[in-house]
Amino acid sequence: MTYGQSIMLAAGDNPLSHVLDIELIGKAVTMNTLTMVILTFVLIAIVGSFAKRIGTGDQAEGNERYITKGNFAQMFEVIVLYLRDTVIRPQLGKQAGTFTPFLLTIFFFILINNLVGLVPLLDLQHFIGAVLFDNPHFAIVGGTATGRLAVTGGLAVVAFLLWHINSFRTVGIKGWAAHFLGGAPWFLAPIMIPVELIGTFVKPFALALRLFANMTAGHVLLAVLIGFTLKGFGSLGLVGGTPIAIASVAAGVAIMFLELFVAFLQAFIFMFLTTLFIAQMSHDHHDDHAEAEEYDSEHSLVDDPSLPVSAV
Repeated sequence: MTYGQSIMLAAGDNPLSHVLDIELIGKAVTMNTLTMVILTFVLIAIVGSFAKRIGTGDQAEGNERYITKGNFAQMFEVIVLYLRDTVIRPQLGKQAGTFTPFLLTIFFFILINNLVGLVPLLDLQHFIGAVLFDNPHFAIVGGTATGRLAVTGGLAVVAFLLWHINSFRTVGIKGWAAHFLGGAPWFLAPIMIPVELIGTFVKPFALALRLFANMTAGHVLLAVLIGFTLKGFGSLGLVGGTPIAIASVAAGVAIMFLELFVAFLQAFIFMFLTTLFIAQMSHDHHDDHAEAEEYDSEHSLVDDPSLPVSAV
């Protein structure tokens, strides 16, 4: 394979290569699976490092011991506090301390997979494989794990089981069954119950499909736009291909910024909807918000032990 062909491959000659998984050891170990496992350990290391920087320091540091060290740790703390105080607490009330670790884990796990998917690790490995090993499909790590329906579906199933099990625990079987009437009179049960049952299974399906579709569509679009560059040069020459290349690169940069925004947005939406569904299934209809308001009025941010943050 020539260098020109290698560059064409890296630039997106086949846009689907940017979203398809690659089997490493059969179907049991794939590129996305390996990447996801590696990122899990990376996330644990990052969160552990930030927790040390956020936590209160030694007494010898004086007032400085209360200040979070490092710009990234400060950004991490701001994100955690925002999610905890504006999303999780208002929805879950007294249950916020129980579910905050899980919900934040979901958010940051999805986020780190989304962000790493924007790094062209896959293209770089394809290029190296084509040049050194004559294998244009060489890749070990890379891709977007959240661009696989199996991954997003697994996350959605975990969330689905969690909010129903928690409903059994908090309101009992009778209270759980009452949600299928949606607060309507009993004589509407023949209409409401089938609708609510369908909605119960649509919720996790929507969670999985939304994240999968957004991650996949954005990468394919970006690969197609970049592919126009060399296709333009190949078909129209230098003079005719230059305007196409300029327009393609400009559009690609714009889509890349949009993808960066979507990476954060989709992680937030998945976490927010999971929080909302937990709250809906764990409260009686007449006091959905009363418990959350009561909790906010009785607990100060400083005294809440649900998260190891020092600045509120």
